[in-house]
Amino acid sequence: MKTSAIKHLLVTSLGLAFAAAAAAHSFQAGDIQVGHPWARPTVAGQKGGGGFLKLTSKGKADRLIGASAAFAERVELHSMSMEGDVMKMRPVDAIDVPAGQTVELKPGGLHLMFIGLKQPLAKDSKVPLKLRFEKAGEVTVDVKVESQSSAAAEAAGAHKH
Repeated sequence: MKTSAIKHLLVTSLGLAFAAAAAAHSFQAGDIQVGHPWARPTVAGQKGGGGFLKLTSKGKADRLIGASAAFAERVELHSMSMEGDVMKMRPVDAIDVPAGQTVELKPGGLHLMFIGLKQPLAKDSKVPLKLRFEKAGEVTVDVKVESQSSAAAEAAGAHKH
């Protein structure tokens, strides 16, 4: 085999490996792709935490209408906004995912609120979370517990699995 063919094969293989790693932390529910669910680590005694992810409609519009997790008494859908110098966090009934679009649940905006944590969310662990969509039904995803910078790196495709 020629050197150029070997180089091409290696580059192609590495590209596929990185693509697989980037896609390895996504989940599918009907037309909805759930990308990189993550949460920040918490400490012993902390009763609340936040969950973040991307929701992409690969077809028809849908709505995230609820979530549940064994590690928390309840999971609420929330919005966060700043009104002057005051942070306002409020529960929302649903999160719309328009057809063909992506909605990001992230710090400082829409997010999941884990209320009544039964155990700390330990860094580098994974915890199961069940999401309920109006049309796509339910899907269980693995939430990675990591820092915001690690989550941003993985979402950009630079994080190793």
